[in-house]
Amino acid sequence: MVSINDDMVKRLEARSYDIFQEPLTPLTPICIHDQKSIISLEQAVEPLISILPNLQTFVSIAKEKCENPSDGLTQDESASIMLYSMDWQPMEQCLYYVLNAILRCNDREKLKPWLLYLTLFIRALSRLPSISVIVYRQVQIGLTERYPIEKTFIWWTFSLCTLSL
Repeated sequence: MVSINDDMVKRLEARSYDIFQEPLTPLTPICIHDQKSIISLEQAVEPLISILPNLQTFVSIAKEKCENPSDGLTQDESASIMLYSMDWQPMEQCLYYVLNAILRCNDREKLKPWLLYLTLFIRALSRLPSISVIVYRQVQIGLTERYPIEKTFIWWTFSLCTLSL
C-alpha cells in the first residue's frame, strides 16, 4: 500500500493548481528552430546546469532508465521526456517547475538557456505516436469564469494530464 505524505500532496497540488498561474494575456510566440543535427541530452541541458542544481544527477538517472526505449525514440529523446516528469527536492528546483515558470514569463530572453532542451523535448514528443483520446486535468474548481468557452487561450506550459479520473 502506498502512503501519501504531506510532500506528495504538496507536489500533486502544485502540478494540479498551476493552472491559476497561466497568463490570460497573449505572450510573444516562442521560435524553436528544428535542428537537423541531433544533440545529446547532456548537450541540451548544459546551459541549465547553473540554473538547476543537481541537474546532471537527474540526467544520468533518466538516461539510465531510458537505455533501450521501445517507443522508437532515441535514448536522449526518451530521457528528455522522463527528465521533465521527474520530481526532486526542493520542488522549486525541479526542471518541470522552473521550465513552466519561464514559459509563463513575459520576458522571452529568459528562455534562451532552455532552447536546446526544448528543441530536444519537443522533437521527442512529436515523434511519439499520435492518439485521439480525451484527457483529464485535475482541477477542483470551475474554470468557465476564468476561461470563457467562446474565447481562445494559449497555455504555454506543459500540463500534467491523465486518461482516467
